[in-house]
Amino acid sequence: MHTSRPTRTRPRPRPAQTLAALLIAAALALAGCSGASDGDDLKSAAGGTAEQDAGAAADNGRSGGKAAGAEKSPKLTGVHIIRTATLSVRVKDVPDALDKARTVAEEAGGIVGDETTDRDGHGHERSRITLRVPQEEYEDVLGELSGAGRLLERNVTAKDVTDQVVDVDSRIASQRASVARVRELMDRATKLSDVVTLEGELSGRQSELESLLAQQASLKDRTTLATITLRLSEAPAKAAGGDDDAGFLDALSGGWSAFVTVLKWVAMALAAVLPFAAVAALLAFLWLRLVRPRLPRRAGDEPVRTAVGPLPAHPESGSDARD
Repeated sequence: MHTSRPTRTRPRPRPAQTLAALLIAAALALAGCSGASDGDDLKSAAGGTAEQDAGAAADNGRSGGKAAGAEKSPKLTGVHIIRTATLSVRVKDVPDALDKARTVAEEAGGIVGDETTDRDGHGHERSRITLRVPQEEYEDVLGELSGAGRLLERNVTAKDVTDQVVDVDSRIASQRASVARVRELMDRATKLSDVVTLEGELSGRQSELESLLAQQASLKDRTTLATITLRLSEAPAKAAGGDDDAGFLDALSGGWSAFVTVLKWVAMALAAVLPFAAVAALLAFLWLRLVRPRLPRRAGDEPVRTAVGPLPAHPESGSDARD
């Protein structure tokens, strides 16, 4: 006989508990949405602030860069320029200006090259000096030298040799590789004829490499140090009087110089003619004193004969005969 177990029935949820669970779920959902929106708002606000700060920083950086560029131009990288300048300056004291130019070049880290000092036709001292200064100090040194006195002439040139520098560097790299390959072949060569041939080839390639290295050193020196040729001349002393007196004295001096010049030319002309005039005077004297009195008289000078006798000679003709 089987006994049946009593079946247990689950209790049904109450309506009040179900309603409370629904309310709690809705509240959590609303809280999550509001939290997400608040987080998004905070993120957007923070992002906007960060973007504004970044924009302001970029603007400040651009303005700061412009201000820095206005003060001094940025140094160009990868560009090789040969800079040369020629200055002619008139100063009161040439030796003093020469010493200052040397000091300026040496303080800038440069060197002093050739120097020549002499005097012109008026006895004024003049000098010519060559200065080599770094490219970074070139403009400053040029300005100081130009302001040492009265600037008469300024000639500045800049030659871009970037392509030449790159070409020389590339050729040096290729030539070094070529020399290395020839040396490897020499190490592997076993015949004497091959060794002799490779030695000749290696000598030629090494000579070309040395020439390229010399060109590279020259370009590096000229692009690293700028060359400034400075000509200094002494200013002439001013006259004691005013400008009017100086003008009058200059005119008087010029007139006197012209007068003396004319006299010199006249004296030279007389000196050139004087030998001929002396010879002509001597010939005239000989003609009048020696040759002419011995010449026979003309027929017209004889007295006219008449039946009574010859007419008396005219007094003038008698005086001529006596002479």
